[in-house]
Amino acid sequence: MIRAYKFLLRPTVRQQQALGEMLRDHCSLYNGALQERRDAWRHPSKTTVAYGMQSAQLKEIRAFDPERQGRWSFSSQQATLRRLDKAFAAFFRRVRSGQTPGYPRFRGVNWFDTVDFPKDGDGCRWNATPHDPVTRVRFQGVGHVKVNQHRPVAGRVKTVSVKREGRRWFVVLTAEQEQPEPLPATGSMVGIDLGIANFLADSNGEFVPNPRHGRRAAAKLQAAQQALSRFPRRKATDRTANHQRAVDKVARLHGKVRRQRLDHAHKTALSLVRAHDVIAHEDLQIRNMSRAPAPKPDPDRPGTFLPNGAAAKAGLNTSINDAGWGVFLTILHAKAESAGREVIAVNPRNTSRTCPECGHTAKENRPTQEKFHCLACGHTAHADTVAATNVLRAGLVRRNANPA
Repeated sequence: MIRAYKFLLRPTVRQQQALGEMLRDHCSLYNGALQERRDAWRHPSKTTVAYGMQSAQLKEIRAFDPERQGRWSFSSQQATLRRLDKAFAAFFRRVRSGQTPGYPRFRGVNWFDTVDFPKDGDGCRWNATPHDPVTRVRFQGVGHVKVNQHRPVAGRVKTVSVKREGRRWFVVLTAEQEQPEPLPATGSMVGIDLGIANFLADSNGEFVPNPRHGRRAAAKLQAAQQALSRFPRRKATDRTANHQRAVDKVARLHGKVRRQRLDHAHKTALSLVRAHDVIAHEDLQIRNMSRAPAPKPDPDRPGTFLPNGAAAKAGLNTSINDAGWGVFLTILHAKAESAGREVIAVNPRNTSRTCPECGHTAKENRPTQEKFHCLACGHTAHADTVAATNVLRAGLVRRNANPA
């Protein structure tokens, strides 16, 4: 199996400058390749430029600009061109499926934060000084950079990436490992229902409170963003010291909230994986759930629109995004795979409206957000617990219908 590791880098001032230049030059390569594809398609001949054609030009590009493009790893530049090729492949896939296409865009220097090295030892070297007590990673054109390695790396390192987050730098590794030993069986099965009032409710009647990290930081974020809005928009190289401090503060607050969500998701997923052999959850379409409502034109007054509940929906969308369901489910599936557990996604339709005792389904069975009261048999319970129970039953039905 492949596992990723992320470590904080401790570059010197000159190494930090070199890392920034590496990102800038890879961004320039990405934008230049994108411009070439756009120009070729706009030409009357409608020429299509593929990755292979652009990769073949790298040798000439590096020879023409040895102090910039020729300074960095050839393989990392190929990875940047593959990144653009994947963006176009995703664009054409969305066109064919009828989705909103989203044509690949040019990247600003501040929006291009990662450089990939496809193979350890080709332009980069993890643990480049094995006899040094401090772990170091070597990047071509940068040198040996100190790494704050807070845990050992198991397996053989396959790829290495350098990533910038705000003013901090990280190295991301992918290592190929043997399949780990599964955790001991517990004989327990559980269904979970993700929500907003409570982050999670399970079929055993237990609840995990919603930490609401974004809402807690909202006041500080609002003040920081208002302070930033007082400065006119400038390129990073043209900002004053106060302007840059305001930018850094907003980025720092957003980064803290993101790390808090990740920490909560990891801990919650780990507790579920350790305690249960089978975990069933709703197969939520989170992007559709957090989509803004479509406008309603007023048929009597052209050019005007009827109320569509957009203001109330905006608050709900903020709460959904703050809960971080998608991140949690991704982490849950990854941890379950490593631990030998089974995770089953089921259709969420009517899970909170179906009585677990008699099977009666009606919208009126859930009079409030928290209360469930069956109109047929009188069964009462917390609505989220009822939903989790129905999710577990649906998951077990699907599991028995499709045995491994």
